[in-house]
Amino acid sequence: MKSKALKFTIPVILLLISINSVLAQYSDQDILEDKCTVIVVGKKASTDGSIISTHTSDCGVCDWTWRYVEPKDHAEGAMRKIYWFEQFATTPPRKGTNWDNLEDNFNGLEIPEIPHTFGYLHGMFGYMNDNQVAFGESTIGCKRQLRNNTPTPKFDITMLTLIAMERATTARHAIQIMGELAEEYGYGHTDTGEMLSVSDPDELWIFEIMPVGPLWTPETGKPGAIWCAQRVPDDHVSVCPNESRIGEINLKNKDFFMASENVISYAVDRRWYDPEGDKPFSWKHSYAPGEFSATSSGGSRARMWRFYDLMAPSKKFSADTPNMDFPFSIKPEKKYSVEDIIDMLRDKFDGTEFWTAKGIQGGPFQNPNHLPYGFEVDGKKYDTPRCIGVNRAEYTAVTQTRNWLPNPIGGIVWIGFGAQDTDCFMPFYQGVTAIPYSFEIGDHWEFNRESARWAFDYVDFHTQVLYNHAIKDVRDAQEKYEKSVMRLIPEIDNIAHKFYKQSPEKAKAYLTKYCNDNANNVINTWWKLGDDLLVKYNHLWIYNVKERKRSRPTYPEFWLRELVKYNNLQPSAGSDH
Repeated sequence: MKSKALKFTIPVILLLISINSVLAQYSDQDILEDKCTVIVVGKKASTDGSIISTHTSDCGVCDWTWRYVEPKDHAEGAMRKIYWFEQFATTPPRKGTNWDNLEDNFNGLEIPEIPHTFGYLHGMFGYMNDNQVAFGESTIGCKRQLRNNTPTPKFDITMLTLIAMERATTARHAIQIMGELAEEYGYGHTDTGEMLSVSDPDELWIFEIMPVGPLWTPETGKPGAIWCAQRVPDDHVSVCPNESRIGEINLKNKDFFMASENVISYAVDRRWYDPEGDKPFSWKHSYAPGEFSATSSGGSRARMWRFYDLMAPSKKFSADTPNMDFPFSIKPEKKYSVEDIIDMLRDKFDGTEFWTAKGIQGGPFQNPNHLPYGFEVDGKKYDTPRCIGVNRAEYTAVTQTRNWLPNPIGGIVWIGFGAQDTDCFMPFYQGVTAIPYSFEIGDHWEFNRESARWAFDYVDFHTQVLYNHAIKDVRDAQEKYEKSVMRLIPEIDNIAHKFYKQSPEKAKAYLTKYCNDNANNVINTWWKLGDDLLVKYNHLWIYNVKERKRSRPTYPEFWLRELVKYNNLQPSAGSDH
């Protein structure tokens, strides 16, 4: 019996080893549902010298609430509790928000508190603190053997950003804080490979971090994470569309690279990199490889190509270019403003073969939001293009860090709730000491007129019906309530700076009032806009309120021909409409 069992067991073990070896060669990219997009602009690549970074929180079921956390002084010996945060979960409103239920997620770790923690703005992640240290986030996945979904690692990406917000004075400092905490206490739990843009008024970095497998414990004496960071040149731009961006690294160049001590040795130990071979070490090829291009993925992985095509059109980047072959960053062919970048965040591959309203997919009213995911029919799977401005965003954050102004005035977080094409970005200077209560409440499953996010969903819902007509009304509102405010920023800066010279507190009071008044005005306007769209496009007609007349929308001929063909319609002898 023993010999038979042994004969059976050995092949099974060998098979499992073989399967595990094969799986190790693939990253979570193979199953990732394309979450968030990060676009970054160096200070010499922007029109005004600011460093710009974005984060589209593309989820569809996640927490959209925001908070302002005050700076605090702490007594000697105080401890800081560490919590786990599941990115893709929310708490029913009757129980309060995720942030009202922190103690339910206490993971047992407490670390020594520091004497003073900085104030900051945060949503699902930290976005900017009192020192203009700013973040954007994109899930990038990792090889399957790296995952550590056990309770052993005590830090996930959300908690790392919050601790960095509380403690960091510069971008480099933030990276060091997060790297050291992840190495000592372990990184992972519900998170796999993650990317953060990390900026301050002077520097812009891409930080990527991975778990180190389910067998890690602090008792091993080894780092509980692998991480690497690369600085973006001041005159460059870059993007992270859920794909690892850091390739070859040069740790001797400390001005442009930072990493954990195991950044190369871990790959060597796993036999994912041969130091005796003829190829240099590549971070992304070792830990998060992906084999696809815009074309080969049917457009589902086309954001990388689209970004570089927009930023450097004369280079004529091919959609066939493997995403792993695109450069880490590039010098754009023009300088970009916040307004330009926000327009890019609304991109639907307009004018390209991947346009998401192309042909029948967009329906008769060219709606680019149909089929945001691939589909299966007749036993075959099909990909659909995944654009930058996808329609499942919880919110979008755009940060500006500016070195020629005091921190309370220099830092701005632009917040837009819901889908990018129908939202309205509202500025919040880092000097604010409060945000609207409506930002702090609401979820997907309960309509709530007290929640800011629902105002934008209300407009979005009524835009979808006659999209190519209704989006023009939304664009007009964005021009009046978003673009005009962007052009007022220099004037607001000047007023705040005058107050700042008298007293920083006066500047903060002015900025708090301005930002909150503007946001409340926008929210009220969007509720009214939603009502207006409902009336104007009711029953798939167009109602002219001023003239009190009704007209019918025009249906494109290509769509009508498809209708005739599919329904086998016959020309009529007469009509009775």
